[in-house]
Amino acid sequence: MSLFHTVLYQPLYNLLIWLYNTLPGADMGFAIIALTILVKLVMWPLNHSSLVSQKALQDLQPKLEDLKKEHKDDKEALGKAMMELYKKEKVNPLSSCLPLLIQLPIIIALYSVLQAGLSTESFSALYSFVKHPTEIHELFLGFLNLTQKSLPLALLAGALQFVQTKMLMAKRPPKQVQGTPGAKDEDMLATMNKSMMYTMPLMTIFIGATLPAGLALYWVVITAMSILQQWIVFRKPVGVPALPPA
Repeated sequence: MSLFHTVLYQPLYNLLIWLYNTLPGADMGFAIIALTILVKLVMWPLNHSSLVSQKALQDLQPKLEDLKKEHKDDKEALGKAMMELYKKEKVNPLSSCLPLLIQLPIIIALYSVLQAGLSTESFSALYSFVKHPTEIHELFLGFLNLTQKSLPLALLAGALQFVQTKMLMAKRPPKQVQGTPGAKDEDMLATMNKSMMYTMPLMTIFIGATLPAGLALYWVVITAMSILQQWIVFRKPVGVPALPPA
């Protein structure tokens, strides 16, 4: 038995079935929502750390542009000055990536669990103390079949993805530094992010429309919670002062 199955898949699958047995109504939709919320809460500190790092990097953009102007002809001095700025502001430019890498196996396991949870074929993975359901009720709220495709859920997931991506979209360079060589890179990044703001939701709708509604429901819930967490982090005022007029 693989480490992935023992450490991640099996505990999550047992938690899903336990929630299905415990929550009133024997509705797998509510079990999926509850499991998604619990997993998101467990990963909340990692996500928070990643978002704080992203916001800190955005807040530092005016100061970074100032350094690019100051050391525009000396890349070595620019790199050293940037590292000193990161150290002074206590910002790690790579810290936003690590939490995402740690979460990836959990997300893959949760995806597999939700696929298995919509059938009775994986009961062999249950612990001895978790009751085997006699059947899995596939209808959520009495009308939405979780094993079949759902375009409305896919559209909702796409709409939420648009909101989430827009919140993360990098801002254009400040007016004081627009037109400088360093600002061109920031303009390109902003343009790429703006493109992603539209392509990501379309991809979400396309993929979501091909998945069982149970997985689309998970996508909707996890994205909604991500938007909430981003709002909590990003609502704080920017702490980096603006550049003085040229």
